[in-house]
Amino acid sequence: MVRSDFDGVPRSSAVGFVIGNKAYVGTGYDGKDRRSDFWEYDPETNNWTRKADFPGVARNGAVGFSVGSKGYLGTGYDGVNRLKDFYEYDPATDSWAQISDFGGTARYGAVAFAIGSKGYVATGDDGNFLKDLWEYDPSTNQWTQKVSLGGAKRRNAIAFVIENKAYVCTGVNNGFYEYDLWEYDPSTDQWNKKRPIANVSDEKYDDDYTDIVGTNKVAFSINGIGFVATGGEGGAGTGVWAYDPASDSWERKTSLEASARMEAVGFSIGNYGYVSTGRNGSYYFDDLWMFAPNAEQQDLNKGGFIVTP
Repeated sequence: MVRSDFDGVPRSSAVGFVIGNKAYVGTGYDGKDRRSDFWEYDPETNNWTRKADFPGVARNGAVGFSVGSKGYLGTGYDGVNRLKDFYEYDPATDSWAQISDFGGTARYGAVAFAIGSKGYVATGDDGNFLKDLWEYDPSTNQWTQKVSLGGAKRRNAIAFVIENKAYVCTGVNNGFYEYDLWEYDPSTDQWNKKRPIANVSDEKYDDDYTDIVGTNKVAFSINGIGFVATGGEGGAGTGVWAYDPASDSWERKTSLEASARMEAVGFSIGNYGYVSTGRNGSYYFDDLWMFAPNAEQQDLNKGGFIVTP
């Protein structure tokens, strides 16, 4: 069950989203140039196919999400300017269309997620760290500002969705690695603070929490559990942690069985998670790893990377 390397050039800070049972990965930075190529991954055939190039200026640090049968990509950094343009991708026609500019300020290092028929973009860096939240409605092509993240401003955080609620954590704020975790409910437009992701209490539940905190990580969810992987405090990492919203607690899983990395892409399709691309220092990656949350692994609890590049 070897997974096929990403067909594009190695890169970091790319964008990934899933439409149906296929993943789409593109843009990013290869150590020399910013990219605009875009690729589709089919896990059934274990094959990458190049699709229509992203039509906006080449960029890294952008965000992406999918709603229904369409994907959305915007914001980011082109090497000179922070950006706020946004585009819709239709896999049925392999075509892009520019939509309304992001409603907030131009930025990079934000988080994005989708719940129901709406997409959301929050946090990031527009020259200052941010905590605002914006909702995009594809049916009206409009952005609406929602209640801001309850915690600190931040850049390069992560977000994942479980049962119509989004979870945002990690990231950096003025040199401080944030350890708060927030749950967003779009039905009430409210943020609910959950237990910290670091060992900061006198209780036992967090005694083993070590490298959940950090920046430039990836996140995805599988069957009601959220997963946070790679990245770290100022550098690359391999750690993988699982979050159970029912117990509001984290459990360490088998680490990524590959080179430590940051600024990778993470996504899930069906019962598996995937991690691809990223960098460690000046070395850029193009490998693809598949994570099986219920695979038996030596030494650790269930869950592990069951394939090798």
